[in-house]
This record gives sequence, C-alpha cells and structure tokens, in this order.
Amino acid sequence: MSTLRIVTGHDAAGLAELQTIGAPPGAEPFTHTPGFAVARVWHTRQTPVIEPAPRDEAATRASVLPEPGETMALMVTFPPDAALAAATIDPQQAAAEFAARVPGLAEAFERDGSGYHTTDTIDYGVVIEGEMLLDLGNGRERRLNPGDVVVQAGTRHAWRNP
Repeated sequence: MSTLRIVTGHDAAGLAELQTIGAPPGAEPFTHTPGFAVARVWHTRQTPVIEPAPRDEAATRASVLPEPGETMALMVTFPPDAALAAATIDPQQAAAEFAARVPGLAEAFERDGSGYHTTDTIDYGVVIEGEMLLDLGNGRERRLNPGDVVVQAGTRHAWRNP
C-alpha cells in the first residue's frame, strides 16, 4: 500500500495551507525483508507546539520510540507469512537493516527471532487493510480485521500476517 502524508501549516497571512505532501520517511519497502516497511509518519515533542511551518522531526529522531510525553506515528506494512517463508532472507542482513531503519524498536525484540518484543510505550494499532494476528504468546492471540484498533499497553507481543 502506498501512503501519502499531508502536513498542514500556516502561510505568512496566518491562513491554513498544505505544506508537505508526499510519502513519509521510511515508506519504501525493506530490502532484506521483502514487503515489510515502517514509515515514520510524525513525531511530537513532550509539549507539542503549533508552528506556522511544522518541523518534520520523525525522520531525524535517534529512536522511533517516543520519550515520556512524546508521540510517534508509524505506519507498518507486514508482508504475508507465506511470502516471508518463500523469500530467501539473510537473518543477519535483515536484522542490520531493521536496526538501522527502526532504531530503538529493534533493540526491544527478543533475540530468538520469534518477533516477540516489549516496549514501555502505549501504542495504537489500526488495521487498514487485510488481516493481522496479535499474538501475546502462551496461546493468547486475536485475529484483527480492517477497522480494528489495538491499544498495546506495554505488553509482550508479536504481529503476524497469516
């Protein structure tokens, strides 16, 4: 799915205007995990400020995980499990690419390659198209459909696209 990010601001007269229209940083698919992408849509600081020309800090942040009081909007595309199984993936190259493109989050993943991870953030997940499986481990999972919203409150989890 292609993503178009539209950012509004104000012109010199204080009137609303469209300032940025285009793909968010990171929207391009990963090279070493075909079909996977993590676009950095927007970041807000601890005290959000309405500026005439909003600063696009999402791409320049050292971590995709927000600090206390901040927000980070990501749009993640998960390839189907079958596509991943059919692909020839070098785990070391895939892990290095993930760490470079999704810093902060990459360090939260368990080292066994299971996809389980835990962060100390509250995340909101919205299924746009297709289906996802929220896997909490220990047999606790939930199939998600378009329009479903998950409030991920700092628990161990993995995402699957069956």
